[in-house]
Order: sequence, then structure tokens, then C-alpha cells
Amino acid sequence: MRAIGVVFRKEVLDNLRDRRTVFGTLLLGALLGPVIFAALFHALLSQERERTDQVLELSVTGQQHAPNLMAYLRRSEVVIREGPADPETVVSEGREDVVLRIPADFGQRWKEGTPAQVELVLDKSRHQAGRIQIRVRSLLRRYSRETAHLRLQLRGIHPALNRPLVVAEVDVSTPASRGAVLVNMLPFFLLMTVFMGGMYLAIDATSGEKERQSLEPLLFNPVPRWQIMLGKVLAASVFSTASLVVGLFAFHYAMMTLPVASLGFRINLDWPVLAMALLISLPLTLIASLLQCIIAAFAPGFREAQGYASMLVFFTMLPSFWLMLSPVREQLWMSAIPLLSQVMLLNKLVRGEALPFSWVALSW
Repeated sequence: MRAIGVVFRKEVLDNLRDRRTVFGTLLLGALLGPVIFAALFHALLSQERERTDQVLELSVTGQQHAPNLMAYLRRSEVVIREGPADPETVVSEGREDVVLRIPADFGQRWKEGTPAQVELVLDKSRHQAGRIQIRVRSLLRRYSRETAHLRLQLRGIHPALNRPLVVAEVDVSTPASRGAVLVNMLPFFLLMTVFMGGMYLAIDATSGEKERQSLEPLLFNPVPRWQIMLGKVLAASVFSTASLVVGLFAFHYAMMTLPVASLGFRINLDWPVLAMALLISLPLTLIASLLQCIIAAFAPGFREAQGYASMLVFFTMLPSFWLMLSPVREQLWMSAIPLLSQVMLLNKLVRGEALPFSWVALSW
């Protein structure tokens, strides 16, 4: 243990002397994910509120063919504007989000009681116009439904006969489980933080010392090589753990600034949850340091080791993407697979579900 401790202290002190590296791994790597996530959520939420609260302005071509529809839209607080002569060109160029075009035979079909068609000219590739498109479709569907009910009543038919089946949704989700949708990227960012925290020390302690020709004199000492390697791995895992702790604190304070209560969500990131997330993720600090030291030791140079270690960070994304895209049900055997078990347990944790002791123990 004495030899391992000597190597451990030497690597930790050497890494602490490089302040830029410490800043990049402990602060920048750990804070970048929470800050970006919180900033994006604030921006999206502000845009959503602006689109919801703003007055809906709709350009309509052929207003004279549907005076009742125009009156209904104005009663619904829609500002009607004269539509362009060429709606397709105007919408494709982005000058209008959506244009309602009413054909000349609309009035005749309406009087005959046959389906009267209107055209919504829109560009589905423009995501910023999606909210306006949804609002216009909703208004038109509501107008069609109300008109159908009136026609049935005029013919002495109860409108309920047109709805033989009524589907009532019973939502069993909780505010915490709905809030988990917002933080489903938490496992991804935490795994990235773990692998980035000790990456530079692992590379410098192996491939870097090979380039500086200081590794061979170290191996000349009468100490087993596994002890020297274990000291370096433990030193890298310390910085990986420190980066993980900073990342958890950053996520906690970043998520607390989000106005999710007004949306009916609750983000479950209190201190017991953070402590459990640390316990779940802690074995990865040693696994990440081991893999990075092994890969960097076999790399011919420092730059090559950086490239290999960066590819290793990329592989940490795969379990998160697989669980998000593949509708699989969590099972006990998944806890035996590194990376996948941590992602699975963290997802259950932020959803507020109970974690069986056997699952956590098998993951460890």
C-alpha cells in the first residue's frame, strides 16, 4: 500500500499543479452540461409562452367565400388579414407561417351539406411555426365539430349519437415522473462528466510520461508494476469522482432555477436523490480510469491517446441512446452491464421509482 500511496500522491499533486487542466476537468466539463441544459430550457419556455400568449394573426385567401367561418375566427380572437395571391411562395420563403385558402366552391358545398374543403398552406419543416399551425388546425376542427352538432340538432338528431365511444384518459403519472422527461439527459451528462474528469490525468500519467521519458525510471524501482499502475488509476478516479460531485451539484442548482411548477412538473433532484445518484455512479469512476489508463498506455503518443480517449467518451452515449430509442422494460440482468446499469438506475431514480437493493448491489 505504501508504494501505491506514493504513486497516488505524486500523480494527484502533479495534476493539481496544472491549473488549466483542473479547471477544464472539474469545472468546465462538469458545469457545461447543466448550464447548457438550463439555458436551452429557459429559451424554449420563453418562446413557448410568447407563442401561446400572443394574438393569433392569420392570412386568409378567399375570405368572401366563407363569411360565417371568418366571423367565427374573429370571435375566437383571431386577427384576419388578407391573404397573398400566391400562398405557396410566401410560405416557402418564410414570410408567413401559415395561410388559409378558401376555394370559390366552398359556399356552394356548404349550402348543399357536402364536405367543404379549405386548404392550409404551411411548411412543416419550419419548427418555429409549429405552434401557430396547431392553433389554426384546432380552431378549424372545433368549428367543424360545432357545425356538425348544429346540423344534427336541426334534423332532430341528438349530437351524442354521433359519438358512440367516448375515451376518458386516466393519467397515473406524477409530477415527479413528468419532470423526469425534462431530466432524461441527466445520465448522459453524468457519464460524460465521469469519463472527462480523470481523462487528462490518465493520459498524462501513462502516455505523457512515455513521451517525457519519465516512465522507464519509475519502472526501474523495485515495485511491482501493478502497484504503480493502480496508484495512477486511483489518482485519476479521484478527479473523476470530484468532477461527478461538481456535476451533481451543478445539476441540482440548475434544475432548481427552472420554472417547472407552473407546468405541473416536479424535478426530483433533492439531496437524498443526489446522494443515491452518486452511489450509483461511483463505480464508473474506477472503470473509466482503468479503461483510460489502459488505452493511453498502449497509445504511441499523447495526441493519439487523446483521440482514443475521446472515442471512449463517445461510447458512453450508446446506453443512453439505446434506452431512449428502444422501448425495453428494465430487468435485473441489465444491472450486471456497466454503463447500461447506471443509465437504467439513474432513469428510475429521477422518475421517483423505488430502486431494489439487489439491482444496486449487482450494478456495483
